Amino acid sequence: MAIEAILELEGIVAGYGKMTILNETSFGIRRGAITTIIGPNGAGKSTVFKAVFGLVSVRSGRIAFEGEEITNLKPRELLERGICYVPQGRNIFPELSVRHNLELGATALRARGEVRGRMDAAMDRFPMLRIKADAQASTLSGGEQKLLEIARGLLLDPKLILIDEPSIGLSPILAREVLSIVRALRDSGVTILMVEQNAKSALEVSDDGIVLELGRVRRKDAARAILDDPRIGHLFLGGSAGETGAM
Repeated sequence: MAIEAILELEGIVAGYGKMTILNETSFGIRRGAITTIIGPNGAGKSTVFKAVFGLVSVRSGRIAFEGEEITNLKPRELLERGICYVPQGRNIFPELSVRHNLELGATALRARGEVRGRMDAAMDRFPMLRIKADAQASTLSGGEQKLLEIARGLLLDPKLILIDEPSIGLSPILAREVLSIVRALRDSGVTILMVEQNAKSALEVSDDGIVLELGRVRRKDAARAILDDPRIGHLFLGGSAGETGAM
């Protein structure tokens, strides 16, 4: 695979119980890029994330991060190496304050003295969190809660963020805002691997795209090339290339 790959999956076989979801899945992720995985329901998109983050056992194959094997490492070990996972849905403590949610997100930091500085940096990046620092997380809007989840992950200063369905349940306006933040994270030097229900919008802000079907990579290419392919447009993007370009 390319030397510039920060994450590499080679022949990954994984699933749940006796069910196999990933069938020798192989691809690499470029450092400093946004890569979006698209495909039909059941293709294995979320399972890829769980396999990388140690939440699903890899039966065979190899996962490497920055050239070192990480296959089946525990989530805490992966956090320490610089990999952060933001799963789909709401993953906050609703009855706790925004500030307390952030503090809990920093529990993996070995140097406790870093927590305050990292929290200040997160609130500088997302001023809304500072304004509502003492509010219960349950009072935040859906978009604000997603920002809180992302900010909590950033406290660990990750090199790679796995973001699963960041816009799920959000209005179109908030969804665009979240994707803009994802792009800003890329611009700051963070590598992003993303699964997103609105494949068109996600590919619009991405550098690369991966088409996954039945647990196998059917295509990996520049995001623009995937957007402009009419075959992929009809199968996975809900329209033709011409319709995609009008977005």
